[in-house]
Amino acid sequence: MTQDGGQAVHIDTSKPHPARIYDYLLGGKDNYEVDQVAADQLAAAAPEVWISVRANRAFLQRAVRYVIGSGVRQVLDVGTGLPTSPNVHEVAQELAPDVRVAYVDNDPIVKAHGDALLNRAGTTSIVLADLREPQSIVDHPEVRRVIDFGRPVALFLVAVLHFLRDADEPGRVVATLRDALPPGSFLVLSHATGDFADDRSEAEAVYDNASASMNLRSRDQVERFFDGFELVEPGLVQVPFWRPDTTPPAGSEEIGFYGAVGRKTG
Repeated sequence: MTQDGGQAVHIDTSKPHPARIYDYLLGGKDNYEVDQVAADQLAAAAPEVWISVRANRAFLQRAVRYVIGSGVRQVLDVGTGLPTSPNVHEVAQELAPDVRVAYVDNDPIVKAHGDALLNRAGTTSIVLADLREPQSIVDHPEVRRVIDFGRPVALFLVAVLHFLRDADEPGRVVATLRDALPPGSFLVLSHATGDFADDRSEAEAVYDNASASMNLRSRDQVERFFDGFELVEPGLVQVPFWRPDTTPPAGSEEIGFYGAVGRKTG
């Protein structure tokens, strides 16, 4: 894992952070009391969040296996979050050791943990960049060192776009990244939704005091992110129901995460 500069990282623990909240809900240890309090508040407002984050993680791993099984040997994982084993590169390289993975996140704590915990093979890198500036990701020299945009790439935007406000133009963000991908590439995306709950205002409010807001979107809104891609069966569904390899857990019908994989055909 290559490093992106050598400056000391300042970690702000005064506010809960989405990556650390997610880590806590997954049973991880890379979080602080402020994150634990926020996660417990989130779970009180949306009890299904405990199975939701695990179902989303399982979707990620199944999607990795699918795209690698389809012949792709490059992964660009944007909004990677804190490392949780098995990581994308671990799942991918178990199937094909020559897979190259570029992780991207805008948070210094993720970068710091990535530098400390992930392997340092030349086929894997982690860089600091902001999803709201997608061209800076495409042009980043460390991304370019690992990813050849002349060959198919699997772009992962898993549980990250819902942290972009409408004012951040998430559709433009995805389109910019899509246009950098050659035919045969894939988009793997999951997104939080309020479609399966009567009211999610309390859950969203937990993130009002966090370092990023939560922006739930409907099925139609999420599906529009796949413009320019052909959806792989079964299309856009709740994450436990995307090509499950085990019986979905009890309560899966309440999980507020959509997920899908799309292939760029032209």
